[in-house]
Amino acid sequence: MVLVLSITAVLAVSLGIVIWRAAFSHKVLPVTAEWIADLSEDRCPPRMQMPCGVESRVAARMRRERCQLFSDYLQRLEEDFGRATVALKILMMQSREDRPDLASALLRHQLAFGCGIVSARARLFLYRWGIGSVDVSWLVQVFDAVASELRAALPAGVAA
Repeated sequence: MVLVLSITAVLAVSLGIVIWRAAFSHKVLPVTAEWIADLSEDRCPPRMQMPCGVESRVAARMRRERCQLFSDYLQRLEEDFGRATVALKILMMQSREDRPDLASALLRHQLAFGCGIVSARARLFLYRWGIGSVDVSWLVQVFDAVASELRAALPAGVAA
């Protein structure tokens, strides 16, 4: 029971952080044609598997280091996703025709991505203590879907 409450609390706090970042982040979003063209490159997450036969103390240090690398990876993925969604929203607002299909798809992608980030961070927390594993391949697929929508929404002469 205590474990379930702890996991629920971690998920709630993580979801709150993701929503706060999305709503109140006022960073400059440098979106260029080159950046958009490179969106899907280098999106593979760091490997999380531990080599067999590693001493427990060494394994704990390696797990800690890998968790930090993976956390950094998730942070960059969140930032890039935020840039891509803002760029897509700007393109939709400046478009001459309404795209309710694109708006609803973007909303679904944002919800899936937000939930995926919360799930990934919770799994990363558990992995840090030797419980379970972390797989974000479907989260990368959501990112790639938004990147594809962004590329498709670009005006004809803008793509790199």
